[in-house]
Amino acid sequence: MHEPDGFPLEWQDRWYVAHSRIDQAGYGELVAIAYRRAGPELAARIGPAFAVRLASAISQVAIRSGRLAASLVPQAALLASTRFQGPVAMDSWATAIEHVARQAPEGVLPLLENTGKLVAALDAPGFIAFVRMGLDLADGNPERRRAFFALESAEAVRLIEGTVADGGLAELRHGLGLFLGALWGIAPPIAEAPPDAPEPMRRRPGFGGGGVRLPSAFAGFGGDEAKLLYRAAVAHIGAHHRFTRTKFPVAGLKPMQIALISLIEDARVEMLAARRMPGLARLWRRFHVARPDGPSVAIALMARLSRALADPHYEDPHAWVEKGRALFEKAAREDIDDQQLSRRIGGLLGNDIGQMRLQFDARAYVVQPAYRDDNMGIWDFERDDDQVPVEIETMLEGARIEQRAGDDGRHEEAEDGDTERGKSAEAQDDDGLIVADYPEYDYIAGRYRPNWCQVREMPGQVGSLRIAAALSEARSDIVDRLTGFIKASRINRQQRVRGQTEGEFIDIDAGISAMIARRAGAMPDTRIYCRYERRSRDMSVLILIDTSRSTTERMRGSTGTVLEMECLSTALLARAMTEVGDAFAIAAFCSNGREDVRYERVKDFGRPFDAGALGRLAGLVGDFSTRLGAVMRHAGSDLRNQKTYRRLLLIVTDGEPSDIDVDDPDYLAVDARAAVHELNRDGIDVFSVILDSAAESYARRIFGPKGMVRLDLIDRLPDLLPGFYLRMRA
Repeated sequence: MHEPDGFPLEWQDRWYVAHSRIDQAGYGELVAIAYRRAGPELAARIGPAFAVRLASAISQVAIRSGRLAASLVPQAALLASTRFQGPVAMDSWATAIEHVARQAPEGVLPLLENTGKLVAALDAPGFIAFVRMGLDLADGNPERRRAFFALESAEAVRLIEGTVADGGLAELRHGLGLFLGALWGIAPPIAEAPPDAPEPMRRRPGFGGGGVRLPSAFAGFGGDEAKLLYRAAVAHIGAHHRFTRTKFPVAGLKPMQIALISLIEDARVEMLAARRMPGLARLWRRFHVARPDGPSVAIALMARLSRALADPHYEDPHAWVEKGRALFEKAAREDIDDQQLSRRIGGLLGNDIGQMRLQFDARAYVVQPAYRDDNMGIWDFERDDDQVPVEIETMLEGARIEQRAGDDGRHEEAEDGDTERGKSAEAQDDDGLIVADYPEYDYIAGRYRPNWCQVREMPGQVGSLRIAAALSEARSDIVDRLTGFIKASRINRQQRVRGQTEGEFIDIDAGISAMIARRAGAMPDTRIYCRYERRSRDMSVLILIDTSRSTTERMRGSTGTVLEMECLSTALLARAMTEVGDAFAIAAFCSNGREDVRYERVKDFGRPFDAGALGRLAGLVGDFSTRLGAVMRHAGSDLRNQKTYRRLLLIVTDGEPSDIDVDDPDYLAVDARAAVHELNRDGIDVFSVILDSAAESYARRIFGPKGMVRLDLIDRLPDLLPGFYLRMRA
């Protein structure tokens, strides 16, 4: 038999043995012919060793995935060799195919069929990351694995296209790889977490299997801050790569102990890294935002301990936090290189949490701060052991949890067996009128969903005359204070005032006239100066009131409900603006899913704040949920029609955005933040009055620290509003 030119003489016997084994294995003539034809070309391109080695991959695929898939392996190898040059890269490719055959045999055929698309979009490390991500994220679900490798799932498409928001992972991926290599001398593939992975995996970085997984975007961070956060994340993962030498065995540990040991190990590797590169400590420290006055619950205390171990200037009054800091500092002085100190200290602190009877919800726990990874890469979970503890499985996968709509429209957790989902009442076709469709920003995909939300304008209900009368007469003292302040704010355009005897600049026309009069021998007019003054008010305000179900709850420390507080504060401000003469409108909103976002007009621009408006304000009823972004865009369309110098959207709410068809708590918050940016670009200022301190963190992410205030007493209203008006004068 004539041996092909692609094989050197010393390799011809090995090649004969390799293809003879495939010929005689019973895989069929199609497989044997494909290998014999591709082998010489692969030997010429990559080397004879790879051509011979490919026989093993063909056998693995034929045994586990069938003859058809096996017949595609040689041609796929030829396609891959056009991009993945060199024997090392191609050996990694063949190994990846073998891994898929062993772990996801149903995915091999679609993976091989899509080789052309994959190698066109990914380099060798990217392909390996793609395969590993598909195996890890679709573990245990054959149909999902097949769809992933067939490029039929959204996450697979995103992984090869890298389509995320500006400032997200796709934009920064290359630079992050260079940054990681410069710091730690490693170059693992960096991939994006898919949208339907467990929430901790989507919200936090991770590593394992030789790759790094990062969120497509960090909610609430953009621009330079997002870039720094991604750098902090990969620097932290690099520190684990260098200093976490062995994985911790998980056997016998509870979720709380795992979380605390991980927290101490995070602090240990960061201290070691900062000793070599002190700038890393400053980078990481900027993202620790836990405060010492937070609630004494387990998750909050853990965030405070993380900051205490990272920031030597941070002081915390809680004894548990200070004990954790003291134990860590003592162990670090003795031997910071001892990895077991994390296990010892974490175990002690976990026992203390148990003695304090503090609850730890493993399902809700997300590592803090945002740059730290989910710590799955530092634990040995013995995945081949079917006896994984149930509580560990619950912590990692969020298994057996159903979502149901609570009374306030937010999602609550349901235990096993409680699969019943609460449903809000169906929107009636004759109840209100659909007036507009609006897009919604999907931060996972990094793009807008066009025409995603339908806004339905609802007919207003008239409340009792007694409540309306109370709103028109209550707290006149506050109205007087608000009126005086609004008048003094003078928010308007600067106007040029001519004919002044002194001023900021000379009126050229008046100066010429004065010179002509002087030369003609007449008395010149000395009023030749101009100056800018703010003389008339030029501002419009739209007050947007949250009427979701949660507003029917009572205010903290008060006998009144949140909605009553919203209506009273709105009435006081409306009465003051009526006195001043500012143009303003009032509307209310709630939502029952994306196709039923409800908008109720209480008072329109150009209409008086009369008994009818007071009656509609008194008739507001709390129900359903809080889809904030769509109603902000709808309110913005009204404000865009106002031709005033400044335009303000003032949102009065009690909580974070939520709705019955959204499980991700960050999704609607990020969309609302995008809506704020859209309105700002159109010259519309957006501020929020928060009537529930529990939602303050969401409000800061949506509106920014200067774009919101928290109101707990109505008497504070005149003290809080000046901040809004002073900012608008800038």
